[in-house]
Amino acid sequence: MNAGSRRRGEAPVSLHEFRNDDQWSWAAAVAVAAALRRDLMVQPRARLLVSGGTTPAPMFRALSQAPLEWERVDIALVDERWLLPDDPDSNARLVHDHLLRSHAAAARFEPLTRPGRSIAEAVADANLHAHQPPGVVLLGMGDDGHTASLFPRMRGLGDALGSHHAYVAVDAAGCPGAGPWTRRISLTPAGLAPAGTRMLLLRGAAKRSRFEQALAGDDMLEMPVRLAFLTPGAPLQVYWAP
Repeated sequence: MNAGSRRRGEAPVSLHEFRNDDQWSWAAAVAVAAALRRDLMVQPRARLLVSGGTTPAPMFRALSQAPLEWERVDIALVDERWLLPDDPDSNARLVHDHLLRSHAAAARFEPLTRPGRSIAEAVADANLHAHQPPGVVLLGMGDDGHTASLFPRMRGLGDALGSHHAYVAVDAAGCPGAGPWTRRISLTPAGLAPAGTRMLLLRGAAKRSRFEQALAGDDMLEMPVRLAFLTPGAPLQVYWAP
């Protein structure tokens, strides 16, 4: 494992490199568990925000085995497609299948969507939960440089990036990276800022190269993943494996 640090403007970024997925997933899980354990030492509950996609699944399985007081941990989502929690394409389903198992089955999970609730009601509920600041936020990045459900040049992206709310509803119509799921709920920089631990999980040479491009600029409309290191607050910890 190699770790390096750099600064993009005033934002510190630390890169942790691993030889394979197994080392990567366990190292990231250990780091998250340690951060949650520190939070639980000083407060009644700890809060963890996680991302969807295929990248975090092996790390979730490793994290689920951590010997924590999971009954005192709240797990919520960084973003969600406008799908019900049991839909196989939802981020909630990914969390249920890969993280809410073993020891972590005792955690309290907060899906962003529920039957019979409008997207406006879902966003309002998410922002109420966000009054408890997250201790740990796990971000991912798409091949297009998006993070959460904030896509390059997306309609209303500037408003989302500048919102004072932790969560907003977004319309990703016309964004290839969004696929068929254009209605979404997403964390904003305002929701990320309070986190004591900020991590970005990356796998593969292509995403490493894409993130290097992100580090070379500061236009979040072009590459929203830049909010991960340009949003004031905790330094960004990047965990990468080939």
